[in-house]
Amino acid sequence: MRGHVAMKPARQNRYVVKSVIHASEVLCAFQSPGEVLGLREVVERTRLSKGMCFRFLYTLHECGFVEKLGENRYRRSWEMHPKRQFRIGYASQGQDSSFGRVVLDGLIGAAQNAGMELIVADNRYDAKIALRSADYLIRERVDLAIEFQTDDSVAVAIASKYMEAGIPFIAIDIPHPGATYFGANNYYAGLMAGRQLGRWAKKNWDGLVDEILLLEIARAGSIPRSRVRGMLEGIKETIRIPDQTPIVTLDGDGQFKTAQDVIRKHLRSSKTKRVLVGAANDPSAIGALRAFQEAGRAAHCSIVGHNAEPEARTELREPQTRLVGSVAFFPDKYGEELIRIAVDILSHKPVPPVLFVKNRMITPENVDHLYPNDELLGVASAQV
Repeated sequence: MRGHVAMKPARQNRYVVKSVIHASEVLCAFQSPGEVLGLREVVERTRLSKGMCFRFLYTLHECGFVEKLGENRYRRSWEMHPKRQFRIGYASQGQDSSFGRVVLDGLIGAAQNAGMELIVADNRYDAKIALRSADYLIRERVDLAIEFQTDDSVAVAIASKYMEAGIPFIAIDIPHPGATYFGANNYYAGLMAGRQLGRWAKKNWDGLVDEILLLEIARAGSIPRSRVRGMLEGIKETIRIPDQTPIVTLDGDGQFKTAQDVIRKHLRSSKTKRVLVGAANDPSAIGALRAFQEAGRAAHCSIVGHNAEPEARTELREPQTRLVGSVAFFPDKYGEELIRIAVDILSHKPVPPVLFVKNRMITPENVDHLYPNDELLGVASAQV
């Protein structure tokens, strides 16, 4: 533990305002740029009471001299600028996926460049936590909220909280009532994925397919489910699918382990040899691929995912991989776009209710061209 922050005695000077002295002691507790302290550490360093430290930190935060990074975690604003123009709340989907991490990193950088304060809550891919995150951002009195959560069942409740608090908000990927939607054109993205599967089957299997497997994220609701409908239509546009061909929809929940388990179970009862697999995202796609591989049936499948996450890009580089494509949404661009939209909303400029991101099909043939710096950036190996 570092020692007490020593201040020059000033009790005998009748012109000195003691509260300012105490506030300066709290500021001096932060002894290096970027240092993050909890309330307890500030109390230990200043030897002021817990209640006094809390009130001073709260006031300094309101004035822009201290940044709040969560429940009772603080960092000094070393530039000593006045309060930021806007405070933006971000309820992140969760940091288990690289997609979510990239979106968060981009938002942090874009908010800093715009001179905004970003208050972050982690929804952890959990509906109940997402509700609590909304409450937290409302308590923090953010000027605008950006909501990234996957469970359609709580979208109305979350929207009601923000609307009741008078806070405008942007919803990423999952529509919420009253929110500006920012994210994928799900049907069109699915159409691209389905066409890629169909083209691959035409080239490698003469267009003959024994089964179609579609991995959805059921909890995400009807709009994201249109990505699955788009995949099926894209396949049918490209190759002829006989009426007797089984079309099976399974819930991979957008997660590697869940998708792997449901495909394992399916393969125990299905012996088909030419299977097209359309997955709602890359964790589901890679989970499905691993299930086929462990069953010794990798040659029986062709798989397409969505998001072009680093793990998928690594897999696309594998020789003779059966992951034949992934639709990219370029999450590294989300931060700049979201902050630009937030500024327009807060400045009362007209903003369309729906804003679709750009997408592109990433394949083994173009992955190195479109992502030439993956190796230099230390992109992680695909899950095994």
